[in-house]
Amino acid sequence: MRKLSTAGRFAERELHGVDETGSDERILIWIERREGGAWGVGRAINPQHRSTDEPRPDDYVFEGFELDDALQRANEILEDDLSVSERDGRSEHVRPFTRKELLRPLERWFFGRGPR
Repeated sequence: MRKLSTAGRFAERELHGVDETGSDERILIWIERREGGAWGVGRAINPQHRSTDEPRPDDYVFEGFELDDALQRANEILEDDLSVSERDGRSEHVRPFTRKELLRPLERWFFGRGPR
């Protein structure tokens, strides 16, 4: 069984697309709280095929200290991937990341109750 290393993830979105060979692909976008108080935004394609859930360094598309910047970047990536999937005939409705959904786990993390 694979070890789950997603404890710091505060929000995730999953969507589906088609790769350049026409095969189905799963796209995972997440926002996490990183060591030192930074926010990280990650994007992985077909993470279910990896031997570990540990993100690769090149999965990260943003790291910074401002929550609003992380939200903006995550939603830009989500919107871009949804547009590509739609052009490929994969119309999905995936809700955008919101500040409100991140504040609840942030408060739990801040008060020592874990990330979720």
